[in-house]
Amino acid sequence: MSERQDAVPAPARDAVLLPLMAATFSGSLAMMAFVALIGPIARVAGLQPWQAGAAVTASGILWMLGARPWGAASDRHGRRAVLLAGAAGFTLAYWALCLFIDAVLRWELPATLAFLGLVVGRALVGGTYAAIPAASSALIADRVPPAGRAAAMAMLGTGSGAGLVLGPALAALLVPYGLSAPLLATAALPLIALLVLWWTVPRQPPQQRPARKAIPLRDPRLRRPLAIGFAAMFSVAIAQVSVGFYALDRLGLGPEDAARAAGTALMFVGVALVLSQSLAARLRLAPERMVAIGTFVAAIGFGSVLFVDRAWMLGACYFVAAAGMGWVFPGFSAMTANAVTPGEQGGAAGAAGAAQGLGMVVGPVAGSLLYMAGPALPYLLVAAILLAASLSLVLRPPAAVRPGDAAGRPVP
Repeated sequence: MSERQDAVPAPARDAVLLPLMAATFSGSLAMMAFVALIGPIARVAGLQPWQAGAAVTASGILWMLGARPWGAASDRHGRRAVLLAGAAGFTLAYWALCLFIDAVLRWELPATLAFLGLVVGRALVGGTYAAIPAASSALIADRVPPAGRAAAMAMLGTGSGAGLVLGPALAALLVPYGLSAPLLATAALPLIALLVLWWTVPRQPPQQRPARKAIPLRDPRLRRPLAIGFAAMFSVAIAQVSVGFYALDRLGLGPEDAARAAGTALMFVGVALVLSQSLAARLRLAPERMVAIGTFVAAIGFGSVLFVDRAWMLGACYFVAAAGMGWVFPGFSAMTANAVTPGEQGGAAGAAGAAQGLGMVVGPVAGSLLYMAGPALPYLLVAAILLAASLSLVLRPPAAVRPGDAAGRPVP
């Protein structure tokens, strides 16, 4: 690592963290506002529930497919170029989606056209946004020494967590003015984030790097972190798709009360993520230890849902689970970054995004099928997966790290 990178003593003092947090905040808030509104929008547009779900899933699929190319591009063309390209593309795609939804609501477009427009719009939003976390993780790995990367990733995660909380809240606040009002209001945020990135992220001098192939997902160095990243997002996706049905069937709530209970539980998730990631940024634990503790806590939270018989208990369980996941995601990102060389950071970050995207796509399907077999099964599976991930890190610690190794690579 360069002298300039080694001179960064603490992640909180790195000048690029705040603009990167602003970018992830704006993207998370915008996408969560859409998720909060997709049900009513689909009903007004005459769409079936599966069509609304397909529109949401389209974003995860394009995120999964786009993460690796964006990450590799940041290795070739620089982090700033990819961050600006992704932010600009996300801004334009989100604007187009918002304007299309407004047209659907105003002019009662045919249901088939509305469905296709929502799927294409969400796909473009997910595919362009994939550049931001991939390039952001690589840029942090460039600038922060291995010992501080988990803390820096945790700080980056607080931006996404804050968007997770405020997105649905802003939608609820503005929806009395029309279903399109929250979307049009949030459309300004990606543009602001783009300007902040353009103004604050430094230009990088051209670097001569040997030509590299894309890092394969089966790269031995990345097997464990990618497996953890997939398991974490897979578990989160299952929990998200199951919570509303669980409130209906196991708690015996009516549709409105169940929706309120599910919304409250997901709001607690955002609050817990912000708090736990803020704490992780201060403690600066080793990434593997952070993941081991986080997966264990999350397993307890999700497993405790099986004993819930009140709405407030459901929210409490999701809060505990999210508090654990708030340590898992930055720890997994730091493990990924520490496993490769400086010239491979973009490729590794892209591989991490692809693993998470795959979990985002497969999780809702698996969760729905398991729930049909039994309401408790999704939570049993999630708790078992997370507990196994925790035990794998406790019982089989990673290899030592060579002192002074710029990438923090394990000793062969």
